[in-house]
Amino acid sequence: MRKNLRISGLLILVMLLFSCSNSNEIGETQAVKVPITDDSFIRAADISFLPEIETSGAVLYNSNNQPENMITTLKNAGCNTIRIRLWKNPANGHSGLAEVKALAKRVKQAGMKVWLTVHYSDTWADPAVQNTPEEWKNLSFTDLKTAVANYTSTIITEINPDVIQIGNEINSGLLWPQGHLINQEVQSLSLLATASATIRAKAPDCKIMIHYAGVKASDCNWFFNKIKSVDYDYIGLSYYPIWHGKDVEVVKTAINTLGKTYNKKVIIAETAYPFTLDYNDWTNNIVGLDSQLVSGFPATPDGQKSFLLAIKTLVKESEYGLGFAYWGGEWISFKGNQAANGSTFENQAFYDFNNKALPVLQVFNK
Repeated sequence: MRKNLRISGLLILVMLLFSCSNSNEIGETQAVKVPITDDSFIRAADISFLPEIETSGAVLYNSNNQPENMITTLKNAGCNTIRIRLWKNPANGHSGLAEVKALAKRVKQAGMKVWLTVHYSDTWADPAVQNTPEEWKNLSFTDLKTAVANYTSTIITEINPDVIQIGNEINSGLLWPQGHLINQEVQSLSLLATASATIRAKAPDCKIMIHYAGVKASDCNWFFNKIKSVDYDYIGLSYYPIWHGKDVEVVKTAINTLGKTYNKKVIIAETAYPFTLDYNDWTNNIVGLDSQLVSGFPATPDGQKSFLLAIKTLVKESEYGLGFAYWGGEWISFKGNQAANGSTFENQAFYDFNNKALPVLQVFNK
């Protein structure tokens, strides 16, 4: 009897050892097969107005009609990067260094990357205007370069972004008149090079973007050929149908052509589309007519979603596309429905006129 028990015990021990061995092998095999998460495709939203909107007391709601912080809503939707503009000395403090630093901290705490748009101006900078900050307007060119280097160094130290734009939509340069690309080409390139060198020295892992408004091949090529001596990583392009044409396929062509010519990754840095042509305040909207729409994409919640999905798909299908950013998604009519100085983008936001999240946010899924 004791002999049989001894044999049974040995058999049980062997079985247990074999079972443990197999379990380890399976565990090791499963560990090897776990896919590495690749989230390098940029799905970004510019939410620069958010601090001002929150100060106003406006409440935003998620798709379940529950009050929710916009950063949380975007994170849950799949957004992985937040774009924030920075002005030098804005009149009301909004989009200044202190506010942007605080917003960037919240973004990082939420687990998203920070993409900083440095306007090198006290206010809006775009193809039509690139005003030098008041503080710098009487500086010699040598001193202006020093100011740019010092300011850029401060930005990197204080905010430490993952991506940084040297200027915003700098089709004709920045810091006019001294940095005008057509009238003062050498100086314009020198200012860009100064900012780039500062970033490389302070934050070698930070990606540098040069941002151009438009997707027309000849214009884009003229610009990026001009600035080819500048050290940067990403080409950023703005694409709004109202200004840049209604053929969305041009986006893919522009990305592939520029990417191949200049060996850069390309990002649609700004785009947007309406979910309605109605108004929610007394401020004229940028897009408000049927004639401004793209065929196949009506001004409806689903039409807005379909447009952004088309942009995302075109970027993904292109050889050099790295991502996209939606502009004005936060810019609801937060100053009241009778504000004459309210939002010009209320009908292109991520929220309907009751501040409830729209289906367009589904496009941010991975």
